[in-house]
Amino acid sequence: MGAFGLQTHIWNNNLKSIALLTGFPLLLFVLMYGLFVGWVGLTGEARSVGEGLELALAHVGAAWPFALIGAGAWFTIAWFANQAMIEASVGARRLTRKEAPKLYNMLEALCISRGLTMPGLNIIETDALNAFASGMSEKSYRITLTRGLIDTLNDDELRAVLGHELTHIMNRDVRLLIIAVIFVGIFSFVGEIIFRNLFRAGIHVGGHTRGRKGDSRGGGALILIAITLIVIAYLLAMVIRFSLSQKREYLADAGSVELTKNPDAMISALKKISGRSSVAAPDDVKQMMIENEVRFAGVFMTHPPIKKRIAALVEFGGGLKSN
Repeated sequence: MGAFGLQTHIWNNNLKSIALLTGFPLLLFVLMYGLFVGWVGLTGEARSVGEGLELALAHVGAAWPFALIGAGAWFTIAWFANQAMIEASVGARRLTRKEAPKLYNMLEALCISRGLTMPGLNIIETDALNAFASGMSEKSYRITLTRGLIDTLNDDELRAVLGHELTHIMNRDVRLLIIAVIFVGIFSFVGEIIFRNLFRAGIHVGGHTRGRKGDSRGGGALILIAITLIVIAYLLAMVIRFSLSQKREYLADAGSVELTKNPDAMISALKKISGRSSVAAPDDVKQMMIENEVRFAGVFMTHPPIKKRIAALVEFGGGLKSN
């Protein structure tokens, strides 16, 4: 199950991920349209639902350049500051070679075997067992391990985890996930503003201005349409983000086996991590970790169950040969 013997799968996965990410501008348009449909409904600018939808589209056309500029500014800031924000959100710090010479030697050997620039190592001081890779370029790539993981796993298991995270970097999973998180951040931020403004506008319009440009019989329908559009855009954005993860974990497990030639070490590491991986971190960062048991709305999982990952390693990676 060597990940680098399955380049077609990796390329297809990355192409699908890129295709999904290109859908974010469309979702941003839907989100904005929902906002203006709700605004037209609240202010009573239109005498019918059809007229309200047309007015909302005109408003989107006028505001679209400003929305793109705002999204671009947010993306630029997040692009350059994402690593610092991630580290601050989980309390990670740089792990020096003097503190952990064995870990550095393990990672260095894995990188040399693939001719890769060695990423930095970070640590989170928690008893939980978890790890993740982050960064957008060779200069910013980091692999972060928890203290619990370092203290609990043996050398072979630690090497397998490092191989897993290094595979995420090699497959460009890290960059794609961070891009997705950045765009979902836009939807979360804008969505909150939208609902807050709609609520305030509803109070204002209800108390003072409703019906000032004719009847508002279509206002209720427009508001329902607006809420539906906003919810759909937000949920689709979340689904896109989560859809980027599950297959990537299988490929990263496979990459670890390819790098270490030791599937049983990856299996053993996953068994120890299972049920002990909870780290105090934002959901966006948990999605990047080697294990995340949290589900969105109780439905969407960012990671496949560890049992399925172990089963794949046994079936395709030659794991547990002694059994």
